[in-house]
Parts: sequence; C-alpha cells; structure tokens
Amino acid sequence: MIRLAVLLLVREPSDVPRVRELLGEQMRRSRAEPGCLRFEVYHSQAEPRRFVLVEHWASAEALDAHRLGVAYTTIYKPHVIPLVDREGHPSDMLE
Repeated sequence: MIRLAVLLLVREPSDVPRVRELLGEQMRRSRAEPGCLRFEVYHSQAEPRRFVLVEHWASAEALDAHRLGVAYTTIYKPHVIPLVDREGHPSDMLE
C-alpha cells in the first residue's frame, strides 16, 4: 500500500475558495478510481490557506494510474498546482 500526505499552502488568500472547490471535485473523482483506498482533503481551521491531502493507494501502479487520470490531469495539475506551494510526503503509518 502507498500512503501519501500532501501539504498545500495557497499562495494568494483570494484563491482559497477556488482551491477548495477544485480539491473537492478532485477528491470525489479520485475516490472512484481503481486502487484508491482513501482520498481525503482537509482544510485547516487554524491556517485558512492550508490544505492537507491524505491518500492511500493499493499499489504504486494504482498511484501511477491516478496521475494519468482525469482528476489529476484536468483538475489538480493544471488548476491547483499553479496556485499552491506543495510538499508531498510518502508516509508510513505507525502501528
């Protein structure tokens, strides 16, 4: 299983509502993709420009397919990434 935590910081406060809308649509579409076990988007209450994505994928192949899919190629990459600073963190879950 592949687990990712992605930290996003919206550069311009005026873009927060648009990024929120785009991430909501990306989340809904990503959840329907084969191999998506979990896809959650959190909007920080303490830091309004901050979003956190939590993703679990069944395999590296599923994640690779996601990055070629509609949610990533038509929403996230062209419309979200230009508006944010992004930190991706492949992660291990503590047990």
